[in-house]
Amino acid sequence: MKTIGCIGLGIMGSRMATNLQKEGYELIVYNRTKEKADDLLKNGAVWANSAKKVGEKSDIVITMLSTPEVVKKIALEENGLLTGIKKNSLWVNCSTVNPSFATEMEVLAKKHHVRYLDAPVAGTKGPAENRELLFLVGGNKHDIEEATPLFEIMGKKIVHLGEVSKGAAMKILINQLLGQSMVAFAEALIMGEAMGLKKEVLFNVLLNTPVVAPVMSAIRPKLENGNYEPNFPLQWIQKDLHLSSISAYENGIATPNLNATKEVFAQAKQHGFADQDFTAVYEFLNLKK
Repeated sequence: MKTIGCIGLGIMGSRMATNLQKEGYELIVYNRTKEKADDLLKNGAVWANSAKKVGEKSDIVITMLSTPEVVKKIALEENGLLTGIKKNSLWVNCSTVNPSFATEMEVLAKKHHVRYLDAPVAGTKGPAENRELLFLVGGNKHDIEEATPLFEIMGKKIVHLGEVSKGAAMKILINQLLGQSMVAFAEALIMGEAMGLKKEVLFNVLLNTPVVAPVMSAIRPKLENGNYEPNFPLQWIQKDLHLSSISAYENGIATPNLNATKEVFAQAKQHGFADQDFTAVYEFLNLKK
C-alpha cells in the first residue's frame, strides 16, 4: 500500500486524511499548526517537520490549503514540498485555486520531475467527514487512475474534466454560483421580513419554488437558528469569488454580478464575519438595513 503525504489539516484536509487513515493507509502529515494533526498522530500518522520531509517519504502527496499563495509557498519555500519530493511521485492538489495558477503549478512540478493533478473538491465539512465529496479533476488519465482509490475513499464521485486547470475552472464556477445564490437568497429574506412576512413563511414558500437554488434548503437551519459555526468559512468563499474574478479578467469576460457579490462578502469579512460560516452574510446584510 502506498504511503500518502497530507499537507493542510484544516476543516477539510483533516477529515479527508482521517478517512484515508481509517482504510489503513500510512500517512505522513504536515500542517503549519501541529495541534491540528493531534488526532491523526494518535492513530498512527507520522509527523513531518516540513513539507520537504513529506515529499521525501511519500508516494502520493495531497495538499488541501487555503489560498494559491499558501500553495506556492508550501511548494517552493526553503524546505518546501518541491525541494525534496521524490521523482515521478504524484502531487494531488485539492486546494481551490484559479485555473491559471493550476497550470503554473503543473509547470513547476514537471521541472522537478513530479506528476501533478488538479483535484479540488465540491463539498464542505459534513461531506468531507462522510466521504461524500465530489472530486473535480484535471490531469493525465493514468495519474487519475493511480489516485482513484484515494478519491473513492474520500468522496462519492470523480469527474475527469480534461487537462490540468479544468478542475480548478469548474470548482470556481460552483463556488461563484454558491456565493451569488447565498446573497440573492439573503436579500430576499431580509426584504420579505421588512414587508411583514414571517421568516418561517418565507422559507416554506421560497424553498419550494424553482427559482431558489436547492442548496438553500440545506442551509436553512443555520439561518433559522443563527448558528454560523463554519462548514465553509466566509473568508474562503470571498477568496474563491476573487479567484473567479481573476479568471474572468484573464478570459476577457464581464462579470458584474460576480464582482458585486465578491464585494458583499469582502465587506462582511471586514465587519468581523471572516471566520464564521459563509451563510453569516445574511447577518451582515441585516446589519445594513
